[in-house]
Amino acid sequence: MAVLIDPPVWPWRGRRWSHLVSDVSYEELHAFVSAELGIPRRAFQGDHYDVPDELYDVAVAAGAEPVGARELLARLMGAGLRLKKRRISPSAG
Repeated sequence: MAVLIDPPVWPWRGRRWSHLVSDVSYEELHAFVSAELGIPRRAFQGDHYDVPDELYDVAVAAGAEPVGARELLARLMGAGLRLKKRRISPSAG
């Protein structure tokens, strides 16, 4: 299992958040989140889940590997699981 989590440093709506990813498969990620954290599938952000700071220790205790944000991104990209951001063309509107 290679579920990775970065530190909860990303601010949004008065809270701090982590990113949780798998460098193996989305299926592994969905299974981990469902079984260990109880986060609904609809919270999936295309290639990661956002995890509130109060669930960070729970995720690590359940087996998520704590890594820095750069390592998390590098491993996600290396696995070919990074969702590419869509570009909006200037003519779209």
